Amino acid sequence: MLYLMAAVIMVGMVCVLDLVLTLGVIKRLREHSEILAGGESLPHGLKAGDQVGAFSTVDVEGDRLDGDNFLAGTLVGFFSVGCQPCRTMLPQFVERARTMPGGMDRVVAVVAGAAADAADFVAALRPVARVVLEGYDGELSTAFKVKGYPSVLMVAPGPDGRLLVTADTVDLNQAVLAAAA
Repeated sequence: MLYLMAAVIMVGMVCVLDLVLTLGVIKRLREHSEILAGGESLPHGLKAGDQVGAFSTVDVEGDRLDGDNFLAGTLVGFFSVGCQPCRTMLPQFVERARTMPGGMDRVVAVVAGAAADAADFVAALRPVARVVLEGYDGELSTAFKVKGYPSVLMVAPGPDGRLLVTADTVDLNQAVLAAAA
């Protein structure tokens, strides 16, 4: 009888612990739902004012790309081939890139994934942006500390010449975004 009471008490304690953990998960899900419903984005990497790390890579055209190639007000988008929100955002990014003052010189698109899987992304982005195809731990993804996809930023050279993030949340539906001075 004593063992039975101990087992019932143990099961009760496990159930209470499970209930507390479940309530914690529900609370976090509600917070994330509110963030997403409010149009806010979850943190994906660098924030406005942060310095971009050093990088040197080559775009799909074979042109070298590093911090010195970025003009003030350059739009940078990070996409992943296996990401459904990236596929949804792609047409908005392409349309926004078409309206960028300075054209392709002020738009960089980074596609993370295997070349065979990225063909549709590259084809859509190539007419409007300098496209870099890399792995998930590639030069640009590392320099921008990208932790989630899609991620869209504005960058500009800082006073010391090093690349800085000027906006970490870019409204892709906005017709024209003033270039950073």
